[in-house]
Amino acid sequence: CEGCGDCGEVSNCLSVLPVQTEFGRKRMIDQSTCNKDFSCVEGFCPSFVNVIGGKVRQGQSLGETPAEFGKLPEPALPKVSPGSTYNVLITGVGGTGVVTVGALLGVAARIDGISTSILDQMGLAQKGGSVVSHLRFANTPEDLKAIRINACSTDLLLGCDSLTAAGDPAINTVSSGRTQAIINSHQSITGDFLRNPDLAFPQNALETRLTEVVGADRCDFVEANNLATRLMGDSIASNIFLFGYAWQKGLLPVTFDSVMKAIELNGVRPDWNKESFMWGRLAAHNLEAVLHYVEPATAVKLIDNAVGSVDFFANELTAYQNEAYANRYRALVDDFRSRAEAKLDNTDALVEAVTRYAYKLMAYKDEYEVARLHADPEFRRKLDEQFEGSYKLEFNLAPPGLARKDNFSGEPRKIKFGPWMMKAFRLLRHLKFLRGTALDPFGKTAERRKERALIGEYEAILDDVLDNLNESTLGVAIELASLPEQIRGYGHVKERHLSRYETAREQLLAKLHGKDPESLAVEVTVAETGDA
Repeated sequence: CEGCGDCGEVSNCLSVLPVQTEFGRKRMIDQSTCNKDFSCVEGFCPSFVNVIGGKVRQGQSLGETPAEFGKLPEPALPKVSPGSTYNVLITGVGGTGVVTVGALLGVAARIDGISTSILDQMGLAQKGGSVVSHLRFANTPEDLKAIRINACSTDLLLGCDSLTAAGDPAINTVSSGRTQAIINSHQSITGDFLRNPDLAFPQNALETRLTEVVGADRCDFVEANNLATRLMGDSIASNIFLFGYAWQKGLLPVTFDSVMKAIELNGVRPDWNKESFMWGRLAAHNLEAVLHYVEPATAVKLIDNAVGSVDFFANELTAYQNEAYANRYRALVDDFRSRAEAKLDNTDALVEAVTRYAYKLMAYKDEYEVARLHADPEFRRKLDEQFEGSYKLEFNLAPPGLARKDNFSGEPRKIKFGPWMMKAFRLLRHLKFLRGTALDPFGKTAERRKERALIGEYEAILDDVLDNLNESTLGVAIELASLPEQIRGYGHVKERHLSRYETAREQLLAKLHGKDPESLAVEVTVAETGDA
């Protein structure tokens, strides 16, 4: 998903995750946390496929208990001093099991004869809102004089989500020299990411804030989501995994037997939760051993330089159209590089932008490309990795001339097509040689004509950039070369993005030529009104 922002009413959906690919940062759905209300299908793009009759694959790690589980040493548990409390703050997001971890700790403490108070503070969202659980452990009920953890009084900060762990409500309760922090470093994106797909996750800032307040030597950051998903087949296991990690570090005052009993009493997948807890223990004791069991995920080869990426994108364009089309791309990038380097020495970022975004414009996703990507065996392989059972596929598409108009908005709506559509995809992908020719049945639409025109416009912009390239215009040149990043979506959604793209393009071209963009906007307005 390119992030056009037209995914229906899902502005607070936290199942959308960023993923780094060879094509840049894209977005994908975490099937473990998706609430399956399908409101996103109301969006307008060819990314929506319904899996009917199957279920999310639930892996069981190795299928057998690793020998290391039986060799784990028992940690020294913290002691609660008479008349005082041991305070644990758990932070996370709703719907991921944060409250469950607190409840398990409360039951385990009761089994051990420890007095406990629990206060769960939850955001307005039932799923995806912030959750902060205050747990206080004491020898007697009389020692629990308040259920909310006071300022600078947290002994353990268990951050199931780094954003909430570094937020003010949590930070205000921790202190240097007292608090130990176990933080899930997984990048859990908020609703702001859906509204702004270019938003970068502030991981470094979050870690810096936590280490400055708590102390670098008292903070453990562990990528619990990825480890738990690879080991247990479900990211929901991450919080129990983190629970086990903190327990093995000797930061929770409950015994192992009481935790196991609490998981059994909870009654929800007890064996699975016990194994998740044990993997967390092993990660705390010997992370390398856990990594040894985790099958390496398919490595994403990030592109480090313009030369290497030209070959990658050229190969993609050969598959997209043909070798001649790929050679056109190579010639464009090579010519630009040689001319830019003849003018300036520090043009790497500029050439990288041209390399990436010339490809993006040339590889516009029309009907032939959508068909090719769905018919690719890799598409079905990825589905089989995520889903199990006897399932069938449905496709939500809006073919030109067939899509119905919405009675309220007047915009085209998606149509649901059955499994037979795969046969149509396999046929249509072989007709890509018609793309852009007089016989192309799709090429005469306004959207396809505009997409082809954008390629020529971009080539003209690059010529303009080279004619005006110097040290003072290099920054503007990079912005212009990168501008196609703003072109997202399909149909009427793309039209909205194109409008913003064209406005930005004219402003940047004005800056390139030494004009004031604001005065340019006034000139355009006057000309349009006929008052010039």
